[in-house]
Amino acid sequence: MEKKYVVTKEGYDNLKARLEHLINVDRKDASERLRIARGFGDLSENAEYDAAKDYQAQVEAEILNVQAQLDNAEIIENTEGKQSKVIVGCKVKIYDLSLKEESEYTIVGTTEASILEGKISNESPLAVAILDKKVGDKVKVNSGSSSYEVEIKAIN
Repeated sequence: MEKKYVVTKEGYDNLKARLEHLINVDRKDASERLRIARGFGDLSENAEYDAAKDYQAQVEAEILNVQAQLDNAEIIENTEGKQSKVIVGCKVKIYDLSLKEESEYTIVGTTEASILEGKISNESPLAVAILDKKVGDKVKVNSGSSSYEVEIKAIN
């Protein structure tokens, strides 16, 4: 059975746009690179041709990967409004009890995760620990060989 990819509607749209770009821009670019490299002569000693073939292979692999993600996407419903418990797609404010720091994250599928944007994967240790928990719950997060405790402050 294929792995399901949990994505928001925005994430799904981004994947579709990525696939469209790969097919309509990157694939054509790869073909053009190959065409130009063939013009350099003997293919057995043609570094440009080898590089162009590698690039084409990367583009085709990425197309297959993105298409598989789209084919197996499970779009999470819009979670705007007050949530009573932490679910994928919601924004959650947590307080790290040992660091005495507050953080806010949006829980998304693995394909959308970006720590720079404050988006954590639903498969990350923190998300796994807080999913289905409520405001005020204190939760132990197991992160590899260590663990820490957080308190859920708000769910949006």
